[in-house]
Amino acid sequence: MYRTNTCGELRLSDAGREVTLAGWVQRTRKMGGMTFVDIRDRYGITQIVFESDADAALCDNANHLGREWVIQVTGTVAERTSKNPNLPTGEIEIIAKELKVLNRSEVPPLTIEAETDGGDDLRMKYRYLDLR
Repeated sequence: MYRTNTCGELRLSDAGREVTLAGWVQRTRKMGGMTFVDIRDRYGITQIVFESDADAALCDNANHLGREWVIQVTGTVAERTSKNPNLPTGEIEIIAKELKVLNRSEVPPLTIEAETDGGDDLRMKYRYLDLR
């Protein structure tokens, strides 16, 4: 199965469910024995947690993910300890059990977000990415 849910639909009421999500890597953060990966699709953003204590090889694979790579993750929905009120999915995170890289990507010259880091000239040159 490609995915069971979209990145923007899971809530705290889904805690304990095993889900499969697919999307683009928005951002990765390495913090000690844990790696946090935000993935997005057209419906929203969800935080994925890779714990080296649970599966060191899986966490190591997550440490090599690049921005805008397309991945598929299977894991369990859990309540976040530090909630993010700015996101609809900010109360939950996915504790990863499996990771599959569907497609690698070159790092784009600007971030694909509402507030991009590129200047106007760079945004116009890569308008097809900015519009995406």
